[in-house]
Amino acid sequence: MLNRTVALVGVPMDLGGGRRGVDMGPSALRIAGIEEAVRSLGLAFEDRGNVPVREPRSRVEPEDPKARFLPEIADCCRHLRAKVEGVLADGAFPLVVGGDHSIAVGTVAAISSHYHRQQKKIGLIWFDAHGDMNTPETSVSGNIHGMPLACVLGRGAPELTKLGERFPMVDVEKAVLVGVRSLDAREKDEIRAAGLHVYTARDIDMHGIHKVMKLAIEIASTGTAGFHLTFDMDGTDPSVAPGVGTPVPGGTTFRESHLIMEHAAESGKLLGLEVTEINPILDNQNTTARVAVDLVLSALGKAVL
Repeated sequence: MLNRTVALVGVPMDLGGGRRGVDMGPSALRIAGIEEAVRSLGLAFEDRGNVPVREPRSRVEPEDPKARFLPEIADCCRHLRAKVEGVLADGAFPLVVGGDHSIAVGTVAAISSHYHRQQKKIGLIWFDAHGDMNTPETSVSGNIHGMPLACVLGRGAPELTKLGERFPMVDVEKAVLVGVRSLDAREKDEIRAAGLHVYTARDIDMHGIHKVMKLAIEIASTGTAGFHLTFDMDGTDPSVAPGVGTPVPGGTTFRESHLIMEHAAESGKLLGLEVTEINPILDNQNTTARVAVDLVLSALGKAVL
C-alpha cells in the first residue's frame, strides 16, 4: 500500500434507497478531510471526482416498482466501472465513496473484470447490517440497495448481474457477509439457497470480531488475487455512526469497526475499499463522515504503534 496512490472516486447516488441524502456522502467525506488524512500517512492521494448520476424522469413513479430506478442505477454503475478500471490500470488503489450500497455493483464489476483479464478471481467481504441479497422477485420495497450482493453473485436483474466481464463477478464460495442483523424473510431463503458464507452479529458476539475477520479473510483470499471490502456504515452501531440511511441497533463498536479495517490492511490482500450509506441529513455535525475517514485510515495501514 505504501507504494500506491490512493484514488478517491465519489458516487453521489441515492436512487437505490427509499430515503434521500446519501448522495451527499462523497461531499461529506471530503469535508471531513479525507485527502489530508490519507496524506498524513505518507501516501499519495488523487481525487478523481464523481461519476455522473442520471436523474430519473419521475422519483414518484419509477418505471419498474420491483426494481426502482434500475436503468439509472445501471447507467451509474457502468460509469463507475469505467472509472475504477482506470484507477486500477494506473496502478492506484481505488477508494470508492457513496452513495447508497447499490454502487457496489459497479465497483465489484471493475475489480472483477480487471483481474479476470489476468485469469484471476477476486474475493469479497461485504460488511453490512443488511443482507443485500434480495432480487426483484423477493424484495418488498423494490429498492435496489437491498440487492447488490445478490447481483455480484449472479442473482437478479441482468442489467446489473452482467455488468462485468465475468459472470458471476464473484464466486459465492469466495464471498463473505459480515455483521448482518436485519434480514427479510424471503432474503433468508435466498442466502441459504446461494450457500453464502455469513457471520452475523450473533457470531461476532460469540466469537469476537478478531476471529470472524480472520475466517472471512481466509475465505475471501484463498485462491484469489485478494479481496474487495465494501463497508456499509450502517454495519456499525448507530451510536458510532448515526448518519446512515437505514440504522439498525446492535452493530459493531468503534473499536470493532476499526479492527475490521486493521485486519484488512494487515492481510496484504486488500484490492479495493468502498464506504457507503453516509447520510449527512441524518447526521450530527458530520460525525459519521469523520468516523468513516478514521476507518479508511485503518484500512490503509494506520496503526496505534
